[in-house]
Parts: sequence; C-alpha cells; structure tokens
Amino acid sequence: MNKKNVYLDNNATTQMDERVIEVMTKVMRESYGNPSSVYQIGQKGKKILEESREMISGLLGLKSREIIFTSGGTESNNMAIRGAAKALKNKGRHLVTSVIEHSSVLNTFKDMESLGWEVTYLGVDEKGRVNIKELQSSIKDETVLISIMHSNNEIGTLQPIREIGKIAKSKNIIFHVDGVQSLGKVKIDFENIDLFSFAAHKFYGPKGIGALYVKSGVKIEKLLTGGYQERNRRAGTENVVGVCGMARALEISLENLYIEMEKEKKIRDYMENKILEKIDKVTINGDLSNRLFNTSSITFEKVEAESLLFALDMKGVAVSAGSACASSTLSPSHVLEAIGLSGNTAKSTLRISLGRFTTEEDIDYFVEALELAVANERNLNII
Repeated sequence: MNKKNVYLDNNATTQMDERVIEVMTKVMRESYGNPSSVYQIGQKGKKILEESREMISGLLGLKSREIIFTSGGTESNNMAIRGAAKALKNKGRHLVTSVIEHSSVLNTFKDMESLGWEVTYLGVDEKGRVNIKELQSSIKDETVLISIMHSNNEIGTLQPIREIGKIAKSKNIIFHVDGVQSLGKVKIDFENIDLFSFAAHKFYGPKGIGALYVKSGVKIEKLLTGGYQERNRRAGTENVVGVCGMARALEISLENLYIEMEKEKKIRDYMENKILEKIDKVTINGDLSNRLFNTSSITFEKVEAESLLFALDMKGVAVSAGSACASSTLSPSHVLEAIGLSGNTAKSTLRISLGRFTTEEDIDYFVEALELAVANERNLNII
C-alpha cells in the first residue's frame, strides 16, 4: 500500500480551517494593537474583540457579557471549579463530579480536596453514563457545585445534562459543564447550565484560546491577578487574533452542524462495520446509541494499543490510545477502567476520532493498515 497521511485524532485537536486562518492573518497584519490601549490601533483591536464576543454569544443564544475569554479548556475548567467553589465557600464546601472527567477537571478537584473541600466522585455504568439516582443521593446541604462533562473525550458518551441541570437548579447548586469536546459537534442546550467551558482548537480554530460562559448572576472568583481585562474577571492582554479565529471557527461549525454530524456518523458507521468485518475479537466501547458521532473507542484483544500506534504511525495514520493530555503516562485509561475494562483490556484500546476532512478513502486506507498491524502484533504475541 502506498503511504498517505490520515489524521484520525480530532478529539485531541483539529486541523485549522483555511477560512479561519484567512481571518486571523488579516487581524495579525492590520490590528496588532493592545486592545486596552486608548489610541486608534489599540481600539481597532478592542472593536474586533467585542465583535467576536458578540458573534460567539449570539451564535450560542447567550449574552455577550456572559463570555470570558481564556487560554483554553484547561483554564476555563479551572476558572469554573476554583472560581465558583471559592466564591461559595461560606455557603458550603462540598463538590460533586464524576470519575471519567478530563484531567483538567479531576486534578482540579483533587487540589480542592487538599485545600479543605469535600468532593464526591460519581461512578458510571458500562456505557459511561452518570447514574442520576447516585447523583441525587450524593447531594448535601453543603453542596455548592456539580461539574459534569457534556461528552466524554475518550468514548464519546453524552451525559444527561438537561436532567442534571434540573436537579442542580432545584437544589440551588451551581452546575458546571465541561463542553470542550462537544461544542461545534452537537447542539448544546444551555438551559440550567451556569458555567460552560469550551476551546477553539476542538472545532477547527486555533490552539491557546477558549472561553468560559458564566451565566448572569453567577459569582466566581478570578484566578489571575493583574489588570482589569474581561470586566475584571480574567487579567492579561486579550488574544485578539485567537478570539477572532475562535469566533469564525464556531460560526462555520454551527452553520454546518447537522450536515457534519450526519457525515461523521455515516463515515464512523462505515469504519466500525469494516473493522468488525475485517478483524476478529474486537469490541466497541461506550454508549453506542448516545455518543458523539465522530468518536469510536475500540478494543482489540491480544494487542497492545501502544504497538498499534507505532505501526499505524509508520503508515502515516494518526490515532490515539485515549486523551492527549494523558498520552505520556503508562497507566491504563481511567475512563475505560471506570466502565469496567480491566487494565490490560484498557491498554488494548484505540480512540479513533473523525473530523470535517475525513473521507471514506481515508478509512479504507486506515482499516487496511490496522488489519495488517493487528495481525502482525497477534502473531508476535503468539511467538
């Protein structure tokens, strides 16, 4: 087979859309002033910043003052959790999350525990869904924050966010949703969501820029001290180029949302069926009827995922064994273990995430390379 490059790790990051690059390049050249400056070139940047904020909030049906720009999903998650918990510390110090959250959420909660907060980590079923009854029973008088991801970055499972939001609202508890993996891929209903994190590089925008939606009336303490940018909620010179790129990327994604959802579902189903047909001893993980349309978590018995990654990379195919933020660790995926996979089985699992530019021809090439890699690794393991 002739080598070609096939990128199937879109949950780690996406290729920037050329239309986004075009907008950002224009701003880089023409509007480089500091948006906090009073002279014209600075105010030109300020105008672009606020127009982008208006565009993003309008696309999401929110108010522009509810959008805080950040450096990405990790900062947005930290700001939401730490900011809300500290703002409400006199009301209570009990927090609730799940065991399958992204590391930027889980590690933040672990840090909050070290600072004196109590945290309940909800389990999930074999499909990766939070148990609503367990959530309800975990709530105490001291509970001030619930933080649950909208969709899981490894297995794609969608959580019952609407139902959780209703519970939180009925108990007067702040509800944070990590929407980094969802925005631009599925429709988001912001009803009963108080805090929502997102990042541009997950929907074909630039890296290093994200945002946190803070519902009007919700109080959070700021993380960074310094200037008075973002209405004194996030210090630091704003990334005007990144913000305008994020706005354009979101506009493109939402304009074509249902078309891309249907396309990715079709290609994902084509890929999974082809893998099941060509390779034996394969299991698809997660909630197969309620997940992101671009995401497949697949276990290949008697094969180490790490070996597959190297073999596929030699053929020009990029996939992952889980979250990009945890790829340097040797530990099994906490998400896969949480849904009941053993450590060894978890280490035999690939995450394949499709994107806007994935074609059926890419999948044909990938499956051919995968079939060969799996056969080679199984033969080696027998020897």
